Amino acid sequence: MRPDWAGDFTKKRIRHTAEEIIRKLKTAEHLIAQSTTVADVCCAIEVTQPTYHRWKQQYGGMQAEETKRLTQLEREIACLKKLLAEAELEKAMLKELAERNF
Repeated sequence: MRPDWAGDFTKKRIRHTAEEIIRKLKTAEHLIAQSTTVADVCCAIEVTQPTYHRWKQQYGGMQAEETKRLTQLEREIACLKKLLAEAELEKAMLKELAERNF
């Protein structure tokens, strides 16, 4: 819920998927090729200029298949980091137990 004083000045934050970002960046490229300003492009794809530039830096030149693979790899990395942390914790616990017994 928005406060009464907010009026229509606040926007709801939207999380875009990688595919949506790439689609919007391709639309932006077409508009820029037609000599449209970056400000007008940002209004057309409904994002702020800093968001547009961040997306362009992060996803510029990617295809939809590449972003799916990137997302999959990021999930795998997160899982491996979790497994490594658990293994390191177990190793530390065993080391502590071994020091107590001797």
